[in-house]
Amino acid sequence: MTVELNNESGIEVDETGLSRLATFVLDELRIHPMAELSVLLVDPETMSAYHEKYLGEPGPTDVLSFPMDELRPPDDDDEPPVGMLGDVVLCPTITAAQAAEHGRSADAEAEYLLVHGILHLVGFDHGSDEEKAEMFGLKDRLLAAWAGRRDG
Repeated sequence: MTVELNNESGIEVDETGLSRLATFVLDELRIHPMAELSVLLVDPETMSAYHEKYLGEPGPTDVLSFPMDELRPPDDDDEPPVGMLGDVVLCPTITAAQAAEHGRSADAEAEYLLVHGILHLVGFDHGSDEEKAEMFGLKDRLLAAWAGRRDG
């Protein structure tokens, strides 16, 4: 699994921890071990530019996902496909600012948003109540499993 993390935000974050989490999530989802993921950490100005350019919305946001090859978790008996997952873009400034209102540390909020972004890359969404329940339930299970492994 190739996870490339590039921190252009100017803020110190746990880059190793985020890379390890991304690898863990992709393994848990049975994404092919040769798949590639890019994680980019940016400042609020860059995130604002991306948010406006790609979603037509003003101001910075916390996370954006840009899928490439539309890889999906395989069914139980299928071989996972190889390819580029795409990019997850996080804004640590926004992440840190909203962490307290969600009752998490800045690191925990970054982990939450990274998993959220990865799930979008592999086809999950939260447009309907059903989709939201599935996506957020999976995100909670992945984060709980990660916490057990990271702290254990």
